[in-house]
Amino acid sequence: MKRNFTVCTAILGLFAITSLASPSSGYHIIKKVNVPGTGSWDYVTVDEAGRRVYIAHATQVEVLDADTSELVGTIRNTPGAHGVAVVPEFGRGFVTAGKSDSVIIFDLKTLKTLGEVKVGKKPDAIIYDPGTKHVFAMNGDSDNTTVINPADGKVIGTIDLGGGPEFAAADGRGNVYINLEEKAETVHIDSNTLKVLHHWPLAPGGTATALAFDPQSRRLFAGCRGGQLMVVLDADSGKVITTAPIGERVDAAAYDPGTKLVFQSTGGGTIAVFHQDSADQYTLLENVTTNPGSKTMGLDPKTHHLFVPANLGGQFTILVFGQ
Repeated sequence: MKRNFTVCTAILGLFAITSLASPSSGYHIIKKVNVPGTGSWDYVTVDEAGRRVYIAHATQVEVLDADTSELVGTIRNTPGAHGVAVVPEFGRGFVTAGKSDSVIIFDLKTLKTLGEVKVGKKPDAIIYDPGTKHVFAMNGDSDNTTVINPADGKVIGTIDLGGGPEFAAADGRGNVYINLEEKAETVHIDSNTLKVLHHWPLAPGGTATALAFDPQSRRLFAGCRGGQLMVVLDADSGKVITTAPIGERVDAAAYDPGTKLVFQSTGGGTIAVFHQDSADQYTLLENVTTNPGSKTMGLDPKTHHLFVPANLGGQFTILVFGQ
């Protein structure tokens, strides 16, 4: 949906976030997909190569075809499902089950469960680091992350984070970055040694939730509920490059390398869309309207589509946004 903005330039620190006259990302709803079941949802994971979209949904995970947006299956018996990590090399996926303090392993082709790994308390986000071939489960109530070998499902180790973890990202080169929600920090981990290297403050942002990464510019995009800000970090030094205002209750972020767009999805019913003009400068294109409470999303880098869960009159629906 297009909106008009007045010309303004806000200098924050040494760099700028700009808003141009009548900008637009072109994003709008292109499809609505009704999904059975009730309850809350959490992370949305897009398997670009496998062409599937995984939506953690209460006690199960809904699976869509990334090209047609049609429901193709359900992964059941994942109590308190929060997030999904896909590991193509081993043909396996991993689901955090927050109510059973475990990670459920499933087959990527059949969606059948293969096993269960006990982790810390209330596992939430989960990511796969292709550089070290490790899966990291973020245990929200244990203030740590459990590291799993995806080949055999065994626990490699546990890393104390000093705070409750939220969203995470890996650069594929031996670095994992994790937002600590209440600490308003991003933790930098060596994924080879499983050691914490740095705690980087996100001030002026607070209550850090969402996180996305651009491997080319080496920039991290943290979504902070405190201050309602996107905080851009240097992924090597931890330096805060710039900040920009976003909507309330941010819960998901994404970066599209093909279009150089940064997305911050908020529970207030909008997705802030920024264009990456350079590594240190970002233009707000618009705040795309979604649905109140639709704070999560997933990006398909191939089609550039966004998948946004919504509750429309009691009906669990996936809103598909495209250009």
